[in-house]
Amino acid sequence: MKIFLDTADIDEIRTVARWGILDGVTTNPSLYAKVGGASYDAILQEICKITPGPVSAEVVAEDVDGMLEEGRHFAKLAPNIVVKVPMSEEGLEAMSRFASEGIKTNCTLIFTANQGLLAAEAGASRRSPCVGRVEEMNRGGVIVSREVVEIVTIHELDTEVLAASIRNPLHMTQAALAGAHVATLPFKVLQQMVHHPLTDKGIVQFRSDWDKAREALAAKKGD
Repeated sequence: MKIFLDTADIDEIRTVARWGILDGVTTNPSLYAKVGGASYDAILQEICKITPGPVSAEVVAEDVDGMLEEGRHFAKLAPNIVVKVPMSEEGLEAMSRFASEGIKTNCTLIFTANQGLLAAEAGASRRSPCVGRVEEMNRGGVIVSREVVEIVTIHELDTEVLAASIRNPLHMTQAALAGAHVATLPFKVLQQMVHHPLTDKGIVQFRSDWDKAREALAAKKGD
């Protein structure tokens, strides 16, 4: 499963890129609002320099013409830009138009398997069922992801399932077991995945034992 970072924070992206596990990045207007400091275009271009993987740039227009205008603009910023389009009647039409133009899209705000099927039919390159948001509604976000994956597999659809709104490491494990091709998650969840109390304790213990062994050897040589 590919790992995408869900952020517009350049420092976080650079950090995860150094770890060697960054396959792509997803952004949205809310994530951009948290960082600011530069234009959305500038931030997207900087992200695209850090990772050669897909970088999702979300449209904010609600009408088809507006979506097309924004998406075409984003697609010109870098070759690895993927236009992020919300699930809606207008979004479906826009994604279909983008597909005919060779522009890759990521359909976001998917909450049912049927929505995922429609996005695939419209030509979306990726479909993003929102795991955490669906679970907040007590409707089983991972179940939706699994259903979407099954539909893709059964009908051999040329699209990827991207598990979004990952809130914790358990969501990540469940998304992977559900067969999601990609998961996008916040930096803090990636950090939580890295660490475990026993791992951290083991690192400290190994270093302590190593230091004691060297001290004992030094003392023996001193004798």
